[in-house]
Amino acid sequence: MASKPKTASPAAEGADGDDAAKPKAGLPLKKIIIFAAAGVVVLGGGGFGAYTFFGAKHETHDAAPVVKPAVFVDLPEVLVNLSNAGTDRTQYLKVKVVLELSDQLLMQQIQPVMPRVLDAFQTYLRELRPTDLDGSSGLYRLKEELTRRVNAAIAPNKVSAVLFKEIVVQ
Repeated sequence: MASKPKTASPAAEGADGDDAAKPKAGLPLKKIIIFAAAGVVVLGGGGFGAYTFFGAKHETHDAAPVVKPAVFVDLPEVLVNLSNAGTDRTQYLKVKVVLELSDQLLMQQIQPVMPRVLDAFQTYLRELRPTDLDGSSGLYRLKEELTRRVNAAIAPNKVSAVLFKEIVVQ
């Protein structure tokens, strides 16, 4: 076997000026500064995010307005025959409706005009065709139209919503 050539001692290498060929231990100063700046940005952003998330949540909790519970008014059941466009079969619609009001005072104000509300319901419902009530979009349109008609009947007061308890088409 061939013998390996002997290497010079470390003292001899230093004397030769071969330090430039050696890899430097550790990171250069420029990379350390970049990593430190990136760490400060990440920690600062995380701290700011935590402060705004938890701080804002705490502050808005104190400033939350008190929400009044809604008041519900049951209307009498309405039974009408639907408009039949050239068919021999008569179909009926039975609806139980609840009005959602913002407060108790509003309920007392609309009680005297309740016959007007029921009249608006009946005249509108009698003009509907069975196809007008098809699917959830038909019921949504019905709810929106009834809300509009109730608000017109009790103006200047307003109801929050018209809710269905029961809808039957026969």
